[in-house]
Amino acid sequence: MRVRTAPLAPRRSAGGLVWGVALAAYVAAVFHRSSLGVTGVDAAHRFDVNASALATFSVAQLAVYAAMQVPVGVLLDRFGSRRLLIAGGALMVAGQLCFALATDVPLAIAARVLIGLGDAMTFISVLRIVALWFPGRRYPMMTQLTGTLGQLGAILGAVPLVALLHRAGWTPAFLTAAAVGATVLLTVVVAVRDTPRGQVAAGASPTLTDVRRELAAAWAQPGTRLGLWTHFVTQFSGAVFALLWGYPFLVQGQGLSPTAAASLLTLMTAAMLLTGPVIAHLCARHPFHRSVLVFTITGATAAVWAVVLAWPGRAPGWLLVTLVLVLAVNGPASLIGFDYARSFNPVNRIGSATGVVNVGGFVASIVLVLAVGVVLDLATPAGRATPDLAAFRWAFAVQYVLWALGAVQVLRYRNAARREVAARPPVATPT
Repeated sequence: MRVRTAPLAPRRSAGGLVWGVALAAYVAAVFHRSSLGVTGVDAAHRFDVNASALATFSVAQLAVYAAMQVPVGVLLDRFGSRRLLIAGGALMVAGQLCFALATDVPLAIAARVLIGLGDAMTFISVLRIVALWFPGRRYPMMTQLTGTLGQLGAILGAVPLVALLHRAGWTPAFLTAAAVGATVLLTVVVAVRDTPRGQVAAGASPTLTDVRRELAAAWAQPGTRLGLWTHFVTQFSGAVFALLWGYPFLVQGQGLSPTAAASLLTLMTAAMLLTGPVIAHLCARHPFHRSVLVFTITGATAAVWAVVLAWPGRAPGWLLVTLVLVLAVNGPASLIGFDYARSFNPVNRIGSATGVVNVGGFVASIVLVLAVGVVLDLATPAGRATPDLAAFRWAFAVQYVLWALGAVQVLRYRNAARREVAARPPVATPT
């Protein structure tokens, strides 16, 4: 989308209001996305499924999210952020209504598919609002703030939802979740506009040939693939812990109470809110060392997990707190991938490149969600209704395969991007 700008800049307060409401839509999307994470144990009992079958709930949601990234980018260029935020919000409300009423697995999976579809329309729509309502110099920080503050939705989906679920029951809890989404949807309808007053969208909608050409050009850029693998290697551990398997690991494996486990997940989200601006500041101040930051965060995450998994017996409280604090950095670190997309692609290709990058972490998360579920079923002793700590240890050890693959690919495409920058006039900042 191209815009033609009027001589008078939009009022900062108007941009702040539009972004704030759009951000609320993203907070609601994260709330809907993460609502299964703290209710996984209850969901397994409600639908009478094992770990592998429970994993399909999250896989369906994440798979739709990942598959829709590029199509949603095309729809965004054609219809704008406001329409996609409204459509996405309506789909997520419908999904929560279905999940509230579902008593069988097919309807529950269909509900998570609706949530994944609506979620896929939200984040990049908010990023487009940032691009159109704020000056370019503020884009990196506003992107990091959007991604980080959006995690407030995970806080709403932790302790409050668990408390409501255990007090009122399954259906009232998820009907309340749907009502929250509907309220935010109404504010989007009232307050969000695609462009500031005095600016109008210009240019024809892209043809299929245009879309293919832009996607091919974005993929051919090593910096885009560097962003994809950065997103891949940094996101999956924290995402899978928050979305599904962290809560069962803490309750069934580590023996914590539901409230204590939900509180740790809340601490993880709160720490993410604090670390996001720090990561953005480091990337802006040291653009030559963004990949060093990626390797440092990935290595720290793998190291802390190694201590947790090797600890004899249940891990002490201080170690579990350390684990969730390190996992909190994963989300902000994954946003470095979008910074690479912006750095290594011209303006007309950033949307396509962003869609490509956003696939990386969610593909890794899908693989890990499934792998953990399968290993839990295989490693759970016969006759036990729930996995034990040993089963969780084997299951979470699968992460090291993904970390190794991602680290090798980040190193590979970092070197390729640097060679390209050195060989021709640079269009990007160093890695």
